[in-house]
Parts: sequence; C-alpha cells; structure tokens
Amino acid sequence: MPLRALLFRRPNEPQVIEIHFDQAVFLVRLRRNRQARRYTLRIQAATREAVLTMPPRGSLRDAKAFAEKHGGWIAARLGRLPKAAPFAPGVVVPLRGVPHRIEHRRGVRGTVWMDTSDGGERLLCVAGELPHFARRIGDFLKREARRDLEAASRRYLAELGVTARRITVRDQSSRWGSCSTAGALSFSWRLILAPPYVLDYLAAHEVTHLVEMNHSSRFWRLLERICPSMRQAKAWLDVHGTDLHRYGVTESALAAANRRGPITDDSDL
Repeated sequence: MPLRALLFRRPNEPQVIEIHFDQAVFLVRLRRNRQARRYTLRIQAATREAVLTMPPRGSLRDAKAFAEKHGGWIAARLGRLPKAAPFAPGVVVPLRGVPHRIEHRRGVRGTVWMDTSDGGERLLCVAGELPHFARRIGDFLKREARRDLEAASRRYLAELGVTARRITVRDQSSRWGSCSTAGALSFSWRLILAPPYVLDYLAAHEVTHLVEMNHSSRFWRLLERICPSMRQAKAWLDVHGTDLHRYGVTESALAAANRRGPITDDSDL
C-alpha cells in the first residue's frame, strides 16, 4: 500500500455510523478524502444513502457530531426521494419516455412485448410465471437499450470519423455513460426509460470524448454541433435523472443499497 494511503488509514474506523432523528435511524457512510478541507454531507440518490466526507485528519467524534447536527436535513432529503417501482403487474414504467403499464399474461406464449389496450393505454406485456417476471422485463429493457445506444453511438462515430473499441450497456449507478482512454464506451441501460433525445445526447457525449478526452470548451462546442438537443437533454437529466434509478428495484433493495459505493449525481449540503 502506498505510504500516502497509510498516513490516513483508520483500521478500526467504521464505514457507517447511525444517526437518530425524530425517532428514526439513518445510516451515514463515512468517506475520507485527502483533498477535503471540511466535513461535507451528500445524499446519493441512486443508492439512497447519506455520505459524509471527512478531511484526512478529521475525527470520528467530530464527524458524528456534524451528521447529528444535520439529522433533519438528512431526513428531509431522503424523504423527498421517489419511491421504488419494482417490475410487477400494474406498475407503470416509462419506455423511451412514454408510460407503459406492466401487464401479466401468464397463458400467452412469448416473453415481453409492447401492446396497446382497447382504451389506448400503452402496455408492457409479460408472459410466463411470476418468479421470472422481473428478470424478463429487465432483460427486455436492456436489449432495447443496447439496440438504441449502439445505433446512436455508431451514427455519431461515423459523423466524427472515429472508432470505438467496444460498446457495452450495464446497470451502472455512478454515471450515465463513460469513455475509457482505450476507446471503450459504456452506458446505463436505464437510458431506455428516458425520452429518445436524452439517450441520443449521452451517446453523442461519450463518442465526442473519443475526440476530446476532457470537458473543455472545445469539447462542448463540438458536442453541441453534432447534438443540437444537448441543452434540453442535460436539463431533463437534471430534473428527472434521479427518478430513473427507482425502476426495477424494491424498497428493501434500496435499503440494502447503503452498502454500495458512491455516485456522481449528488446533492451537496
């Protein structure tokens, strides 16, 4: 282990502390950052946890006092997060930004398909037995996301005259997309839940990184040139992006998410 890491390591320090507020208990994850100059609280929406960043020489006692002082803020912010929407019969899920009600059709052959009710309601129909219900919907949405993201990415790759090493789609809570220095593009499948122009923007964003591996003014000018809806898409994600993380999970799974790592879409205190 590097000497610098050893200087700030606390072998017996807990990773999570409990904060009591208004007869409720909240778990707060502790994280040391050698560049931090003060204690900072963030609510990480996708994992539904509070994270307290500590300066390298900060004390556990001061960290807990800081969190307890802001217990009301933690409770209010967590309380405003949208509720979980598991993949279950009757739940409404957006597909390409359009609400679809999930309908179970046990006796019908097939897996998952889109349909419209007699009243004009958009449906996401699922065949088979209930134990396979959620997995089938998840697999369907990931396939749709892969198809749309690969098509959008290849369109922008051709426009900019660059090549991607590979394009992958997975459930990443840390960011909507990424581009490695080796030219690998990766996206969150949850983008299929957003309007098409949002997915299109994320594809353009990551492909543009193959030209400019930064967020310089040149990067943003190039991105806006090839993706005129950039500002609209960014505004949509700022308002609705957090909501996409609630689909396909249960409240108990969201509680268990306290054990997962941080994300970048935070709200600062």
